[in-house]
Amino acid sequence: MMGRKLVPRERTEIINLEEFVPQDHLLRAIDRYLDLAEFRTHLKPFYSHTGRPSVDPELIIRMLIIGYCYGIRSERRLCEEVHLNLAYRWFCHLGIHDRVPDHSTFSKNRHGRFRQSDAFRELFESVLRRCIVEGLVGGEGFATDASIVRADAQRQRAVPGTQHIAWGDPNQETRPVREYLAALDAANPADPPKYVSLTDPAASWSAASGPAFFAYSTNYLIDVKAGIIVDVEPSPSNHAAESQATRTMIDRVEQRQHLKPQRLIGDTAYGTASMLGWLVKHKGIEPHVPVWDKSERTDGTFAISAFIWDEQANEYRCPAGHALRSQWRAFTNPRSHITKAGTINYHASQWDCQQCSLKAQCCPNTPTRKIARSIHEDARDVARQIMDTPEYWQSRRQRKKVEVLFAHLKRILKLDRLRLRGPSGAHDEFLLAATAQNLRRMAKRLCLGCLNLAESAT
Repeated sequence: MMGRKLVPRERTEIINLEEFVPQDHLLRAIDRYLDLAEFRTHLKPFYSHTGRPSVDPELIIRMLIIGYCYGIRSERRLCEEVHLNLAYRWFCHLGIHDRVPDHSTFSKNRHGRFRQSDAFRELFESVLRRCIVEGLVGGEGFATDASIVRADAQRQRAVPGTQHIAWGDPNQETRPVREYLAALDAANPADPPKYVSLTDPAASWSAASGPAFFAYSTNYLIDVKAGIIVDVEPSPSNHAAESQATRTMIDRVEQRQHLKPQRLIGDTAYGTASMLGWLVKHKGIEPHVPVWDKSERTDGTFAISAFIWDEQANEYRCPAGHALRSQWRAFTNPRSHITKAGTINYHASQWDCQQCSLKAQCCPNTPTRKIARSIHEDARDVARQIMDTPEYWQSRRQRKKVEVLFAHLKRILKLDRLRLRGPSGAHDEFLLAATAQNLRRMAKRLCLGCLNLAESAT
């Protein structure tokens, strides 16, 4: 007996994805605080009004936010996840039958129009402004730190920095090489790096932990009230570049967000004389930072702290009462005596040192005692005074909020290695990751926290 042929019914019901997304879902909370109106306006000039319609930029941004919030690093896998996951479709404003962009189209738009328009910076700052409106940014205290992230460059593709590299025609090279050559022409550095990657030449050769590798540093400037990231900046992996990145971030936040902290919290890497001088003299910010000081001696001789500074006389007094001066005679043409290291050398009279009974405890191996005083020593003294206050130890505890964000960045968001190359690639990845972290924190503190309280009360 033959069965009756089944004819499929036409699908007339409309599937409402709203029913499938729980009220306490993270993306629902993020969607409540994500406003892309300014982003659309900013990106509008970069899309053509003729020809085939382009992929909606808001769709690409929402997909990227999903990828960075949930640690989906592959663009191909991200497109597959958005295709399959109903919550992801709901967040991207896609219906059940709407088509997800192909991964190649997605990548082309992300690396083309978005990079030309600096759209990720605009996205980050729009989320930051929402955090400020919601009261999550106090503006009283900022903390800064840097973390090393591996670059997408292999050790096998490295050559010594002193070796001449024939790059050829820059217009025919890859984007990371073009960016490196442009920065090289602008900076003209005197000291070559130890190794240069032929794949990503701007990446730094770092041996911070274990075997050396190529890397970039992501620099965070956070507000200590709720741990919101107020700015992020990529840099080479060295202390000088990281300190310069912090200066850039402080200036940019003051200019764009009109936020200037009363105190800056950092570790010893930010306690150099030039950095402290910039904070105290030029910005009027209290440095809650340990002073980078290598003046203490281990051979049992007198340290600099045993010498008394006389501001009026512009000289030091040794434990025996003798003077240490920057010059012992008058010059026809006045001299500043400032060295390339930003210090002024004060030395004692050779006659005084030869007759002194404390010479064995002061300078047993040199004819006279010499002290190198920084031109920013007054700012270093301000930092030393702050280190003796209870507020300083409170700041030391608050500095851990930056380290927590870095741990979250690498373990939860899976950004322990970059997928994009060159300074612009690091710039895009770090900005998107910081945006995702701010959105997650704002959603959990404002939306999900209220839901938990309501459930507890019920």
